[in-house]
Amino acid sequence: MTHLHGALPPAFRMTGTSSFLDFLAAHDPSLLPGARPLPAGEVTAPHGTTIVALAFDGGVVMAGDRRATAGSMIASRTIEKVFPADEYSAVGIAGTAGLALELVRLFQLELEHYEKIEGSLLSLEGKANRLATMVRGSLGLAMQGLAVVPLFGGYDLDAGVGRIFSFDVTGGRYEERDHHAVGSGSVFARGSLKKLWRPGMAVPDAVRTAVHALVDAADDDSATGGPDTLRRIYPVVATVTAAGYLRVPDEQLAEVCREVDAARGRAEGAGDAP
Repeated sequence: MTHLHGALPPAFRMTGTSSFLDFLAAHDPSLLPGARPLPAGEVTAPHGTTIVALAFDGGVVMAGDRRATAGSMIASRTIEKVFPADEYSAVGIAGTAGLALELVRLFQLELEHYEKIEGSLLSLEGKANRLATMVRGSLGLAMQGLAVVPLFGGYDLDAGVGRIFSFDVTGGRYEERDHHAVGSGSVFARGSLKKLWRPGMAVPDAVRTAVHALVDAADDDSATGGPDTLRRIYPVVATVTAAGYLRVPDEQLAEVCREVDAARGRAEGAGDAP
């Protein structure tokens, strides 16, 4: 029997799985990012880096620079790479910018769909597993050079701590201790985090450490953009605690960037001293 004009198809009105991805795969798998055919040849698309995350006493901080590059050119100075996955988690993206943003939107919808169907939040580990499945589904795109590598973190409501998860392009999921970074500037950001991170950090110290790591990465990686005080472009920095996801205002970040610059200046001055 055909459905009424303007009404939803029967598939949308049937009781089904709590996974939106499973529903989409059954209803129209061609809508999934990894199932879309690509033209032959090399595809040039903007890429985004760098993302850092670190745990502090009561949650996690996640931060990302604002630059996207296409080859040797700056494609965007204001792209955002850190987003709320849901109320108690954040996801940062590095890799092919357009596909990464689509992955984030689909992941947000997946978690919202689960909450509506089940009437409760998915556990933090369950969210990380769902994200790993989504990354694995895009392996074909990654093999063509269109890789997306997310970084996921959040507040574990059961354990009462912040946790961080990293992924590889095959969908491998790894829990990181204390801090982590992804993207082209990650090697420099990780070195900075190793020096500056310490247990029991308060929120202001954790935010400052995350910004410092991004500044250190931008100093050595041309694909990572540092704070641009002239244009008033600052990293996207968010905290996730028992109170939920909270983005740090640009006005506060401007002051943090001044503190980081002052600290770097003192360090360089000390290095030049006889």
